[in-house]
Amino acid sequence: MSDRSLRGMRLGAQSMETESGVEPAPRQRVEYRCADGEQVFVMFSAEAELPATWMSKTGKEALLVNGEAPDTSNEKPVRTHWDMLLERRTLPELEVILADRLTILREKRGEKV
Repeated sequence: MSDRSLRGMRLGAQSMETESGVEPAPRQRVEYRCADGEQVFVMFSAEAELPATWMSKTGKEALLVNGEAPDTSNEKPVRTHWDMLLERRTLPELEVILADRLTILREKRGEKV
């Protein structure tokens, strides 16, 4: 068994091909900058579409240097529970419902109405 094993070679870990004549894909080094001045450099393919923002290693958002600012106009405003409630009911209706619920609550507690 030991006479059939390959000596001096780690199978699967190394390739027998040489790197001669192989050119890496064209790349570009892109700079991003955080609001506090921290610089972030990222390597991208030459044909890649560059994102407007990038997250730094410290977790801060960095903006593309010499790039367009990200478009945030498509963001919807946050709808609160109160906003959704006002879409279904008017203020006079809500006042009537509140008065009814308070009456029921006071009756359960045994208070005089």
